[in-house]
Amino acid sequence: MSFRTIEWRGDKVVMIDQTKLPTEEVYNEYSDFQGVAEAIRGMIIRGAPAIGVAAAMGVALGARDIIADTHESFFRQLSNVCDVLARTRPTAVNLFWAIERMKRVAEANRDKDINSIRAILKAEAIAVEAEDLQICKAIGANGAALIKDGATVLTHCNAGGLATAGYGTALGVIRAAHESGKKIKVIADETRPWLQGARLTAWELMKDNIPVTLISDNMAGWLMQNGEIDCCVVGADRIAANGDTANKIGTYSVAVLAKEHRIPFYVAAPISTLDLSLDSGAKIPIEERTITEVTQIKGIQIAPEGVKVRNPAFDVTPARYVTAIITEKGVAHGDYLESLSALAKG
Repeated sequence: MSFRTIEWRGDKVVMIDQTKLPTEEVYNEYSDFQGVAEAIRGMIIRGAPAIGVAAAMGVALGARDIIADTHESFFRQLSNVCDVLARTRPTAVNLFWAIERMKRVAEANRDKDINSIRAILKAEAIAVEAEDLQICKAIGANGAALIKDGATVLTHCNAGGLATAGYGTALGVIRAAHESGKKIKVIADETRPWLQGARLTAWELMKDNIPVTLISDNMAGWLMQNGEIDCCVVGADRIAANGDTANKIGTYSVAVLAKEHRIPFYVAAPISTLDLSLDSGAKIPIEERTITEVTQIKGIQIAPEGVKVRNPAFDVTPARYVTAIITEKGVAHGDYLESLSALAKG
């Protein structure tokens, strides 16, 4: 990878500003947890695994800056830091997974002095980033076998290095297939209203010299109908116990089209994206974002003033449309209640 999505550098957290891509490659520095929270909320960093890494680093920054004479005061303030970060975005379960992981580490070391707890939390946040990179490479290796040599792969939104600590989930599968020597091509949906496919996925793949063609969101069905797409690979922000999958808005439409045209539809995500506490996707909270994301593009009005707008950021693809779910621990098929539970325990 020729860029870093997020890293702890010196005494700051550094992130590539994804709102500036593809025209500018800008890196922002954050020295407090409030800045990290705003970066998550404002889409400067996005993608479920990357949000998880950012949350872990935000907790570590917050712990570093707490002024406390007692453990009781320190842990009370740390809980507030976690609450602020948890309120940034509701759908990506990795956010809550990372925060809970940091809380458990802090509690497990409550008997140590406060400075030691701070250092342990910083080390844990850096470990979350390093683990994510290895997890994505394992997802890529497990998924590459499903991609045939010469295949044209459709992907929606951005589930690449920009959505993770590096390498990617859906794009990790594509990268691994490419690195193995398979002659694959990628079709990237533009992904309105934030255009993550147009701005981010196309930018990433071009940097890696992986052939990519950009299409508008309403073109996928036509390409499938004409036999120009061999399979679909997408990421996920939360996966229920039954395999229902929340991902960027528009994913469900692609899955329905793929089913109609008998095209495999794969979901690639880490085990941390599983939410086995939810028996179905109907219980996944769906974030609704500001109307200006729909009515404007980079501040330019494209719709009538005052028009009513809906802007759900995610949709849920029922498990019956999902051919397989690719994780770092293996590939789940068939009865997802059974296969996902087995992978999570493995």
